[in-house]
Amino acid sequence: MRYFVLLPLIAAGLLSSQALPEYRSLFNGKNLAGWVNVNTDPDTWRVEKGLLVCKGKPIGVMRSDRQYENFLLHIEWRHMESGGNSGVFIWSDAKPGERSRLPNGVEVQMLERDWVKINAKDGVEPPFAYVTGELFGVGGVKTVPDNPRGERSFSPEMRCKPKGEWNTYDVVAVDGTVKLSINGKFVNGVAKSTQKKGYLCLESEGPAIHFRNIRILELPPGITSAEQTAPEIR
Repeated sequence: MRYFVLLPLIAAGLLSSQALPEYRSLFNGKNLAGWVNVNTDPDTWRVEKGLLVCKGKPIGVMRSDRQYENFLLHIEWRHMESGGNSGVFIWSDAKPGERSRLPNGVEVQMLERDWVKINAKDGVEPPFAYVTGELFGVGGVKTVPDNPRGERSFSPEMRCKPKGEWNTYDVVAVDGTVKLSINGKFVNGVAKSTQKKGYLCLESEGPAIHFRNIRILELPPGITSAEQTAPEIR
C-alpha cells in the first residue's frame, strides 16, 4: 500500500513511517503456519513449489489461526480443472455444519468459468453471475447486496479467467461492508453484514485449486458488538 499523500509529513518528521499499516503475508510458501485444518483430510492442503495446493476433497475448510475485523485482503488463485469450486470466507465462525460442511460468514466465491456448463439442467446453463465472484452471507449471516441476485450479489462483468490461469482478488472488508476487485477492477460488494469480525477460511469443494500471494493489511477496529463477532475458538 502506497501513501504518497503522507510522504511530505513523514519527510518533515510530523508522522512516523512506522505508524503506517503494511501488508503481511498469510502464507509463507514453505508450510501451513498460521492456518488450522478444520474438517478436511490431513492431505487436503499441502505446499508445493511455493504454492498452497488444495486437492478439493473432502468438502470443508482451513481457517486462519486468529480473527480479523477490518482489513484489505489480497489473494491469488487458479483452478486446475473445468468447473472448479472454491472460495474464501471472511468474518467466519469456522464451525462447519454437519450437512453442509461449511461455516458461516461472508463467502467470496471462486468458481471456474465452465462451472455453469457442467451444472446445466435440461440443457439450460445457470447465469454467468455464478462465476464472477459472487458475495453472500451464509450460515445465518445476512448482507445487503450491491447487485442483487436474490440475497447474493454478483459482478455485472465477467472478469474471472479460465482454468490454469491466475486470478487476483482484492477484498476490502470494513465495518460490515465488503468490496471486491477482480483482476484489477472493483465490480461487486455487499453491506450491513450481521457478522463483521471472525476468521478467514479457505474452501475445499471439488477439483484442485492453487493459492499464492495471500496477504492482509489490518485496519483500525470499529464499533463491533459481541453479537456481531464470531465466537473465539479456544
